[in-house]
Formats: sequence, C-alpha cells, structure tokens
Amino acid sequence: MKAEIHPEYKQTHFVCSCGNDFHAGGTADEIRLELCNQCHPFYTGKQKLVDTGGRVERYKQRYARSQAARDAAAKK
Repeated sequence: MKAEIHPEYKQTHFVCSCGNDFHAGGTADEIRLELCNQCHPFYTGKQKLVDTGGRVERYKQRYARSQAARDAAAKK
C-alpha cells in the first residue's frame, strides 16, 4: 500500500434523525443518518407494502388468470 494516501480511521459519532446516537469506527468525526436500526421500518416491524401504480393489483389479476388457465388445462 502507498504511504500517506489513506484517511485516518477513528471513532465516529453517528446521529440519527430519530435521536438515536452511537459510536463506531469511521473516517469522519460525525455522520448524520436519516434511518437507523431503531427507526427503520424493516427492523421495527412497521413495514408496509407500497403499491406504486397498481402493481400489486395487476400482479394479482395476472396470477388469477394463469391459475384459471392451469385449472382448465387440468380438467381436460
């Protein structure tokens, strides 16, 4: 490795928008976060399905048609 080109590794203070703060290793003195493990929807269990442009309904309709076609083929 080349000398004197790498940033200094030190204790970094992380601050989340929810108020959670913790220390970990990093190259900056302080890093501000939008989401952390205390407020992220996946980790809190408050995850909700985001339906963009009716994609879920289109998928359900397509699945129902393919299931009906399979049932019809099985009866023949």
